[in-house]
Amino acid sequence: MRLTKHNKQALKSEQPKEYMYAVSARVIEPVSELSDEDLVRQFQEGNKDAFRLLVERNQDKVRSIILYTMNRDDLVDDIAQDVFIKVYKALDQFRFESKFYTWIYRITINKCRDELRKRKWKKFISLNNSPPYDSPKNLSELTIEQKHNDFKDFIRLALQKLPDRHREIIVLKDIEDYTYEEIADILQCEMGTVKSRLSRARTALRKILEPYITEEA
Repeated sequence: MRLTKHNKQALKSEQPKEYMYAVSARVIEPVSELSDEDLVRQFQEGNKDAFRLLVERNQDKVRSIILYTMNRDDLVDDIAQDVFIKVYKALDQFRFESKFYTWIYRITINKCRDELRKRKWKKFISLNNSPPYDSPKNLSELTIEQKHNDFKDFIRLALQKLPDRHREIIVLKDIEDYTYEEIADILQCEMGTVKSRLSRARTALRKILEPYITEEA
């Protein structure tokens, strides 16, 4: 049977959605080998599928920054969604004056700042009104995984005792492992400011953690 133009169109429309998605995935698969900046160019040239790859590459870092900055698991999804919505809307205006990832993490930090201001956490966060933390009394009875999770939760709580700027820089340097140059770009400040702020932040965090570290030792 000869396929007419009408028959070809009908055949195409009858294909299951899974098949059509698979074809789409194969078409954009080579794009995954490109840099973030290349994907941004693809997006700006009309390939909106490139945004999905940008999200997949950066969502874990974005979520981690939000979690350690806010210490609220229930806020991570909502703030992350707000971040990526803003990125999507602004992506056509991205000028490549910085790395894409420093740009998106700057947006993430700013979203967290906005949320903190809105909730007025600055006025209420203190050692007295934070969620209670019971340091384990019999550490020898805990498994390695339990000790790790226990200390990880304590770090999240301890970070909330720091001023916002100190908490941000600890998250970026000591948790996410960015370079001084990258942090300066994300926070839009001088590298000397990053180093001095980090030093003060580490000193303050060390004082908060000292009782727990002493006990565990």
